[in-house]
Amino acid sequence: MTQFAGKGRTGRDRRETEERDFDEVVVKIYRCATVVKGGRRFSFSALMVVGDRNGRVGVGYGKAPEVPSAVEKARKIAVREMKAITRRGTTIPHRVNVKYGASHVVLVPASPGTGVIAGASVRPVLELAGIHDVLTKSYGSNSPKNLVRATYKALMGLLDREQVARLRGVEISG
Repeated sequence: MTQFAGKGRTGRDRRETEERDFDEVVVKIYRCATVVKGGRRFSFSALMVVGDRNGRVGVGYGKAPEVPSAVEKARKIAVREMKAITRRGTTIPHRVNVKYGASHVVLVPASPGTGVIAGASVRPVLELAGIHDVLTKSYGSNSPKNLVRATYKALMGLLDREQVARLRGVEISG
């Protein structure tokens, strides 16, 4: 077994303790039925959001014959997909419009104390990312899969002033 210097723990132990620090929300459980000779056979899918409420969030979608297995798969995928986002205080740095599939999500920065004004599918992504003040609007399809993915994509596309200046090759004054 591989040991980490000075810790005395295996890599698996370290990953398990890191994963416990995250909050998780099951956004939706889907049930699918296939018709076989003896009747119907059901399978399940789980859409899950995982975050540390401090600027890191991930989305996972897992499928399995049983609900607990699907949720566990979704959690593992979400932890693996976790990425840091750019925030400005308790809100986002700028307005962002993102389309994913047939869903279109608009995120708008809000002043402190506004809260998260969002629907049931968009809210967990924003809250677990640590954003406390934001206005949202969704257009098109209201499928939770697409809305969650669109929100995640929007958060990944946020840039702060320094990143924009670097991309444009200009200097910020003041």
